[in-house]
Amino acid sequence: MPHELISADSHVNPPPTIWADYLPAEFRERAPRLESTDEGDFQVFEGRRTPILGISSMAGKKPENYSWTVRRLEDQRAGGYDPAERIQDMDHDHVQAEVLYGGGPLGTQDRDLRRASYSAYNDWLADFCAADPRRLWGMAYIPCESPEDAVAEIRRTAAKGLRGCVLPRFPHAGGEFYDPDWDVLWRTLIDVGWPGGIHVGGRGRQAAMPRTDGVGFITDLMMSKFALAEACAQLVVSGVLEKYPELKIVSVEGQLGWISFAQYYLDHVWMKHRHWTGNELKRPPSEYFKRQVYATFMEDPVGLRERHEIGVENIMWSSDYPHSETTWPDSKKLTDEWFDGFPEDERRKIVFENAQRLYGG
Repeated sequence: MPHELISADSHVNPPPTIWADYLPAEFRERAPRLESTDEGDFQVFEGRRTPILGISSMAGKKPENYSWTVRRLEDQRAGGYDPAERIQDMDHDHVQAEVLYGGGPLGTQDRDLRRASYSAYNDWLADFCAADPRRLWGMAYIPCESPEDAVAEIRRTAAKGLRGCVLPRFPHAGGEFYDPDWDVLWRTLIDVGWPGGIHVGGRGRQAAMPRTDGVGFITDLMMSKFALAEACAQLVVSGVLEKYPELKIVSVEGQLGWISFAQYYLDHVWMKHRHWTGNELKRPPSEYFKRQVYATFMEDPVGLRERHEIGVENIMWSSDYPHSETTWPDSKKLTDEWFDGFPEDERRKIVFENAQRLYGG
């Protein structure tokens, strides 16, 4: 391998123009479009005219130059939507392969259009990754209005060469992922050999963009990490992971430090409350957590300090390119510094081998 890093969580930023190309014909007139004016570029969709998001494409900028929006689409880093530019940026950052999140579906209340946008985005992502499938590992976005819908999209996109899927923290139509109706989802993921990634985003059951004021944005960003503890704990304590020992779940962009406490505390409360609540787990929750839950991080010295409690085999570094928390273009320099003094086998697992094994690279 020419490079010794695999990013287990990086991002794409598809431009508004993709929807008219990838949505089914009956929806294309309603697709988002790009409007360029003297004021700047805007996405126009369902009567809303919004500027181009910038905070998701801050790679290479200094923090003092970050901004929520950008004036022109080309002010975003081209590697977010152009695979040739992406490969160049990966080489510059000494990154061999990236697991790709972000970009779909459309934020619309129209159920049919929203459902179609999952497939449209996944098709665009498959084409993006086809530019170099050895290095670009796409994660399909899965509609979870019903188990049948979810399973159909998993099988369709697995056939297109994508490497895993993004699941919401809770089913879109209500209920819980540990309800028996969702067993078919877990069996299908095992059948196609995919991990299921649960990515940060929002704090309640409805994912939302964070606030943009100095208190709200920073608080929301921190709390988004802790929100993953709820989703992971439910899959552990409900018995989903016990029932499906081959299932792999990934906590994505949630950092690591909370995991050591969560594993201890789940065991603690399970021992105290399993009898009267009727919890039927056969083993302490931490055993399933360590066996089947992976986690990505960008920069987390606290989590790395706790790596043996979390499980070295479960931890995967990520660059978060091109988002605002990215380590690009200094990923090799930073990881060399962080892992100075670590055993070489542990370093390689965290920055390369664990992701390679999980995603079949």
